[in-house]
Amino acid sequence: QVQLEESGGGLVQAGGSLRLSCAASGRTFSSYAMAWFRQAPGKEREFVATISRSGGSTHYADSVQGRFTISRENAKNTLYLQMNSLKSEDTAVYYCAATKTLYSSSVRAYDYWGQGTQVTVSS
Repeated sequence: QVQLEESGGGLVQAGGSLRLSCAASGRTFSSYAMAWFRQAPGKEREFVATISRSGGSTHYADSVQGRFTISRENAKNTLYLQMNSLKSEDTAVYYCAATKTLYSSSVRAYDYWGQGTQVTVSS
């Protein structure tokens, strides 16, 4: 079992950058594939990016490809999301998630979730 806690959200102007972090408890972080999802008010939770256990493979939603970068430091039990060239439509609560299965873009694949961190992009 793993517990997740996001941080790094906040208010930023359009075109700006933020880096989100997700700290994981326990000593088995490297056995989980990880992902970031987001949820805007009145919308369903949507996939943002995912990364394999080793960090060697990543996959992004089309809407963030080329602007966001997912990474992980297994020695520090931490997942990151570097967000550049932010747009107003990136405003949402961002969640990190973990799965023992292969990395995936599906919400249903993930068993463990953090509480979320708010990202607000002003235009």
